[in-house]
Amino acid sequence: MSLRDRLGKEWLFCDGGTGSILQKMGLKGGELPELWNLTRPDDIRSLNRSYFEAGSNIVNTNTFGANRFKFDNVSEIVSRGVVLCREARKEAGRENDAYVAIDVGPTGKLLEPMGDLKFNEAVDVFSEIIKAGYEAGGDLVLIETMSDSYEAKAAVIAAHEVCDLPVIVTMVYDESGRLLTGGSVEGTVAMLEGLKVDALGINCGFGPQQMLPIAERIVKCCSLPVVVNPNAGLPRTENGETVYDVDPDEFSRIMEQIAKLGVHVMGGCCGTTPEHISKMISTVKGVPFTAPVIKNDTYVTSFSTCVKIGRRPVIIGERINPTGKKKLQQALRDNDIDYILTEALKQEEAGADILDVNVGLPEIDEPVMMENAVLKIQSVTGLPLQLDTTDIEALERGLRIYNGKPMVNSVNGKAEIIESVMPLVAKYGGVLVGLPLDEDGIPSTSEGRLAVAERIYEAADRYGIPRKDIVIDGLAMTISSDPDSAITTLDTVKGIRDRFSGHSILGVSNISFGLPARELINSYFLSMAMLNGLSCAIINPCNGPMMASFRSFNALMNLDPNLEEYIGAYKDYVAGSGVSSVSVKNTASSSGAELSLAEAIERGVTGRAAEAIKEELSTGRDSLEIIDTELIPALDRVGKGYEAGTIFLPQLLMSADAAKAAFAVIKEAMSDKPRTTKGQVILATVKGDIHDIGKNIVKVMLENYGYDVIDLGKDVPPEVIVDCAMENNISVVGLSALMTTTVASMEETIRLLREKKPDTKVVVGGAVMTQEYADKIGADAYAKDAMGTVRYCDSVFGV
Repeated sequence: MSLRDRLGKEWLFCDGGTGSILQKMGLKGGELPELWNLTRPDDIRSLNRSYFEAGSNIVNTNTFGANRFKFDNVSEIVSRGVVLCREARKEAGRENDAYVAIDVGPTGKLLEPMGDLKFNEAVDVFSEIIKAGYEAGGDLVLIETMSDSYEAKAAVIAAHEVCDLPVIVTMVYDESGRLLTGGSVEGTVAMLEGLKVDALGINCGFGPQQMLPIAERIVKCCSLPVVVNPNAGLPRTENGETVYDVDPDEFSRIMEQIAKLGVHVMGGCCGTTPEHISKMISTVKGVPFTAPVIKNDTYVTSFSTCVKIGRRPVIIGERINPTGKKKLQQALRDNDIDYILTEALKQEEAGADILDVNVGLPEIDEPVMMENAVLKIQSVTGLPLQLDTTDIEALERGLRIYNGKPMVNSVNGKAEIIESVMPLVAKYGGVLVGLPLDEDGIPSTSEGRLAVAERIYEAADRYGIPRKDIVIDGLAMTISSDPDSAITTLDTVKGIRDRFSGHSILGVSNISFGLPARELINSYFLSMAMLNGLSCAIINPCNGPMMASFRSFNALMNLDPNLEEYIGAYKDYVAGSGVSSVSVKNTASSSGAELSLAEAIERGVTGRAAEAIKEELSTGRDSLEIIDTELIPALDRVGKGYEAGTIFLPQLLMSADAAKAAFAVIKEAMSDKPRTTKGQVILATVKGDIHDIGKNIVKVMLENYGYDVIDLGKDVPPEVIVDCAMENNISVVGLSALMTTTVASMEETIRLLREKKPDTKVVVGGAVMTQEYADKIGADAYAKDAMGTVRYCDSVFGV
């Protein structure tokens, strides 16, 4: 029986830890576990067999870290790992009811624009792994321990493009249910469902007790089978060995609670053993199985923001569309991305929920511009985007590179358009706008439009696109040429809601084309449309009367909790003054002026930050004064937002890049003056660990806060770190580790530093680290994130 036939219909069980068990079998600190596929195959086969014998239905190959950044013989290692797992299954007598999972872990790199790994290169990296595993006889692809939804998307696309195997994805969330890069549970689930994975869930990071509330959130929003694979609690060291604090009995007891939430696939991660898995299986099998339930919530997402299309109308900012906008047209011709970014930020400040992105001009390369615009806009704002194009190549490039689940504008009832657009949405995921027109044109009646809408829904069914992810446009046409146009459109919107229980959208301002005082007609029409069930309004969110209509509707319909949005916008309203000046936050970006230096840094607009610093210097201001009064305070505000969870990693890094650009200008201006620094810090990812994302983030932040960083890179032996610290008389060393198997290298580095340079302080961090763990291995400090390292260094250097 195939895995797809069983997923979501019966209890299935994964295996447990690999690295933590290999350590007990003799894996040395810093040794790469995947090499054992070649050097100690009997041990790997034995480990795989122990999980099959414990009752696991899904057992992972020993290929978690097997990628080209660590090995030059990836195919050999992966193929051998699959063969060993298949042999173990045969030895255990489980060939008829168990499956070999091609285990795919993260690359250890950040993708653009946060890092230097291009998205399509990441797809190639994962394709190489999965292709080798598929050809060797793997039964499914298990993409696990992903803390970045963008990297997870690259891996899923790779899996779908090289094979037809089932794909399961498990992510790593923090205590609040956020990924390292800011994604929420709901947003990540929506993206993965759109990408058509077969099951999804959570693994690593926590023990079962801490994972329980996150598992509950996943079950509430997910329509697919849910997978939960916790650690055996939190790690600590005893007598130089890594141990975990949850034994098999406690593990199975808590996993029984998780099973009752309605999950479908269960297993373990770091620290769990065949005994943990066997005990869990015997306990959970007695819990009644609950099949997945289809959820009807519609989400449009970015890397950090999840917008629900439902009762509360959604505002889609229309300003990034060259139609009738000469400045934007010129910016597109000049490749002036900063102008586009300013328009994006202006609409975000004004209250847009989603941003429409249309970059189509006859004289430019639209596919290239769409890809570039999507990347750049997503580097400065967390708002989801609506990809608005009739160019199929531009649409595919935008969908592929997009970080999240976008809106797509649009498809219509014409067969050729359906056949070109819907396969792309089916592949990449998205909320698709449907225009109710066909080969016969735009129907003049609401019934005619609803008939085309029904055919669009039926086409979506054929392509496997859920009806909840279709949003029908009511087609607002100007009343200046057809007096019944508004009535027809409103009847269409009402019919979409009442007949199909569907979602609707309108380009609202089309209703007043050719008329004077257009915002009067537009704002009243918007109110009427919302009352008839309009789900999404494409408008200019910087227009006061339009936003007043929107906010007043929400207040009157109890869609604005505690009237916070209404009061926040109009608390300073003066009767008779109009609403055009009070519906937007008072910032340079919202007023249409250029971003200030501080705003450019806070929003991560690199080009503008460099220009702004030049403008400041041209007035004769002192460089150090600018650093102290503008640059550092702006970075501090971003850092505090990151620590508070209101700003996420992509925004933090783009802000750091903008600050770096500003500092570069100042450095050039001060080239004849002595350079000052707070101090010198060593950073290194310890021996055996090639995951340097965390270290690189810390480096960027330390440099922007005035520290000199000696970056020793990844997989660094303890002796190299100690020698460098002694040679340069270093006061602080920062050590990073992602994998439990490399914590021993971290402990050895600290021991050697204590022996040879005892006055050096050591701060540690990484996915596997905790305060208790840091204390056990002798570190001076544990930094939960990059800003924690900055704060610690400030305390050491007396800043």
